[in-house]
Amino acid sequence: MSRDRARYTKAHAWMEQQGEEWLVGITDYAAGTMGDIIYVEVPAVDAAVTAGEAYGNIESAKAVEDLIAPLSGTVVKVNEELEATPETMNADPYEAGWTMVVKAEGDVDLTETMSAEEYPAYLESLGEE
Repeated sequence: MSRDRARYTKAHAWMEQQGEEWLVGITDYAAGTMGDIIYVEVPAVDAAVTAGEAYGNIESAKAVEDLIAPLSGTVVKVNEELEATPETMNADPYEAGWTMVVKAEGDVDLTETMSAEEYPAYLESLGEE
């Protein structure tokens, strides 16, 4: 995964195109604000996901939060390692901590996403870095 090529959402998800599929995960900001992640629920392979809707959740000692899909499509692969080692999302959210791979449904609308340069500015606008 290349942080520079990824697209970011206001829900603190990232997605990176890999051929006809998209690798999806959460940002280090999201993982950091959750604290120590102790449980991750991801969808089943072949499940349909819809942009802007929950596709799973993450749990820490602080909270339980929905994972929000950055695009619509069909799940073709999930990171099964997260079940045994959910803390991977804290340690390495951009590589080993990815959540799913999605085959997009039609063209992916990137108008609501941010580039690697725009996302830090968005965090600053929230008073975060």
